[in-house]
Amino acid sequence: MDHESFMLEALAEAAAAGASGEVPVGAVVVHEGEVIARGSNRREMDADPLAHAEVIALRKAAKALQRWRLHGCTLYVTLEPCPMCSGAAVLSRLDALVYGAADPKAGAAGSIYDIPRDRRLNHRMEVLSGVLGEDCSKLLSSFFKERRAGS
Repeated sequence: MDHESFMLEALAEAAAAGASGEVPVGAVVVHEGEVIARGSNRREMDADPLAHAEVIALRKAAKALQRWRLHGCTLYVTLEPCPMCSGAAVLSRLDALVYGAADPKAGAAGSIYDIPRDRRLNHRMEVLSGVLGEDCSKLLSSFFKERRAGS
């Protein structure tokens, strides 16, 4: 599987979110080597605290496959998922999670918590971190630097 090309797809989603004023986080869900769903942060646009890129992509993937169990799928996301999104990944029964930049303040896939690999839960998945991590980090850093300069 070409992790970098799928992460580039997630980065494109993140860039689009950033261009619309959202925190630039993007996600794609891959099934059988094809992107079946995309998502980017929409919390501001939708006035929805749950409108994280991962949740949006997982909902679209479930709709595309017409099932909530996303066995055979991998979630690619530019930023390490928060506890909510890591929990959603587990509840979706994904095979794997691949993320770019670590989130030392809120990350729940290895940084603060490790929800996707927690043996106490009924489902665990493979986690791969740091795929195009520098590119993902730069996108986020640039966004917040511009935001601070503008305030």
